[in-house]
Amino acid sequence: MQPIRLEPIGLVRSALDQRQQAPQQGPEAGLTAVIEIDPAWRQGLTGLKPGRDLWVIYHFHQADRPRLLVHPRRDASRPLTGVFNTRAPNRPAPLGLTLVRLLAVDDGRLTVRGLEALDGTPVLDLKPYMPGLDQPAPLEEP
Repeated sequence: MQPIRLEPIGLVRSALDQRQQAPQQGPEAGLTAVIEIDPAWRQGLTGLKPGRDLWVIYHFHQADRPRLLVHPRRDASRPLTGVFNTRAPNRPAPLGLTLVRLLAVDDGRLTVRGLEALDGTPVLDLKPYMPGLDQPAPLEEP
């Protein structure tokens, strides 16, 4: 397979600057962070309003080497399972995906709640949460 090259659209600004500080899942902690969007991409924010839920796709830039077997939630009492069955950051493609609530939009700065990313984390994309579409596929075909 060919390598893929991704360019960030912005950076996270957060009080979290070390991996040990990051909660297991952002929505559990309810932290507030700011996503600074690069000026080249700010026009793409047109229409975003506070109260909107967004998927933030970002790079786990401080992740260790990939691990194929992990203890879920770093809990050694849980049996090892495949990394694709967890949200562990040490993955073959160290990408994070978190659903956040948009609190404010100010000149390319998005204040969000629920993001567990560290300060300086590269943001790769933003996508709107779509109720009704962001649901599991039906168990049976219609």
